[in-house]
Amino acid sequence: MGRANKVVLAYSGGVDTSVCIPYLKEEWGVKEVITLAADLGQGEELGPIKEKALKSGASISLVEDGRESFIKDYTFLAIAANAMYENRYPLSTALARPLIAKMLVEAAAKYGADAVAHGCTGKGNDQVRFDISIAALNPDLKILAPAREWGMSREETIAYGERFGIQSPVKKSSPYSIDRNLLGRSIEAGPLEDPMTEPPEEIYAMTKAIAATPDEPEYIEIGFDRGIPTQINGQNLDPISLITQLNEVTGKHGFGRIDMVENRVVGIKSREIYEAPALLLLIQAHRDLESLTLTGDVTQYKRGIEETYSQLIYQGLWYSPLKEALDGFIAKTQERVSGTVRVKLFKGNATIVGRRSNNSIYDSDLATYGAEDQFDHKAAEGFIYIWGLPTKVWSQKTRG
Repeated sequence: MGRANKVVLAYSGGVDTSVCIPYLKEEWGVKEVITLAADLGQGEELGPIKEKALKSGASISLVEDGRESFIKDYTFLAIAANAMYENRYPLSTALARPLIAKMLVEAAAKYGADAVAHGCTGKGNDQVRFDISIAALNPDLKILAPAREWGMSREETIAYGERFGIQSPVKKSSPYSIDRNLLGRSIEAGPLEDPMTEPPEEIYAMTKAIAATPDEPEYIEIGFDRGIPTQINGQNLDPISLITQLNEVTGKHGFGRIDMVENRVVGIKSREIYEAPALLLLIQAHRDLESLTLTGDVTQYKRGIEETYSQLIYQGLWYSPLKEALDGFIAKTQERVSGTVRVKLFKGNATIVGRRSNNSIYDSDLATYGAEDQFDHKAAEGFIYIWGLPTKVWSQKTRG
């Protein structure tokens, strides 16, 4: 079943992607498989993963550090857009997919591959994200998805791999499916498939249980420059350090857990648990700073843009023309979004308690109810008359 000669495979080191290597060669006639493991801050040692790929039959095993690009080129854009899918999920896992697709396409060009492959099944969102992103970046590349087509059960997949020297898990694997990167963790499957089942504490790794959090609140200040987070407590930090430190301090106070039933791209509902403390806090703080620095009509109009933007990311359309056009609008809105937001962390909550900016358009002399009040109260009567005139006329003409 020859579909390609040389393939670059997105590789995680798990059973499915490991079995993809001999499967592509034996069943689909691929001559050479190059694996690519993207380091996006998943926190595991990638050295053994590199060796496992070679032992599984890969000719070249690539491990590439994509962490800085992940934050600068993807995450910061999503923060500027306050991107929250279905107003709850900050897209911590979804944001990694267009970057991995880009890394696959670049590796294919470098090594002269005529196809790329991934280990996604036919039920999830990631297959959509990978396939569309790859097609957008290089429509001439073939896209192979063995796990979507081979029809093997978990046990059959393990048995197939063992025929080619791929070791099966030594112990019974966790019932949960977990994905981790620098931004957070997503946990699904197993007992969590019952929406009424409370998530057990054991599934969490980045956020403490409320009972284990400090008994005193902690205050932090986050600095933004043109919509980009750059500081914690007045200290300039590189993008990776900023996310890492913010994950630690917010997770320590139990903030950042999400338990939701979401609507997948493929039309089914899925119960998902997320931990994304830093990303959730940054979006919350960024939105607050916008309220201080942008006019009301811009912030209100931007809300609709943000909803569309989050859907585009979730649905795999990062490299689409609409997403690119919206980036232009969002970039313009961020020109004045610079300043500092003060946050109180306590018992699972991150409460914004202060904000300041040199670009603030909040005027205390207009807002105050004290003696310094500069607002022209007499002007309000004429304004209300004009503003309410259509409603008044409508009422006069439509009453019985």
